[in-house]
Amino acid sequence: MYVIVEIQGQQFKAEAGRFLYVHYLGDEKKGGETVEFDRVLLVDKDGDVTVGSPVVEGAKVVCEVQEPLVKGDKVIVFKKKRRKGYRRKNGHRQYFSKILIKDIVTNELLLNA
Repeated sequence: MYVIVEIQGQQFKAEAGRFLYVHYLGDEKKGGETVEFDRVLLVDKDGDVTVGSPVVEGAKVVCEVQEPLVKGDKVIVFKKKRRKGYRRKNGHRQYFSKILIKDIVTNELLLNA
């Protein structure tokens, strides 16, 4: 069973027991804390697919924050204009949060209909 869930504007495929790296959840989330996301867009339970319009009612994803702050890989931004002596080099590291998908809660009546 898997779901497509929207977390902070991005869509992720979530299965129980998997890890996800999502955009930084903020200072209020600590390691070991439980977080719930209720913007579930699609539920696939053994080939029985339920698509929400826009979300599936009664479905949510229960997660545990493993590491609240993880730095991503460095991205180098280099700008240059030829023959003008213009060169700019800038680096950026995005902040992420590592979460563990604990459980996927669905409304069984909705899926069987």
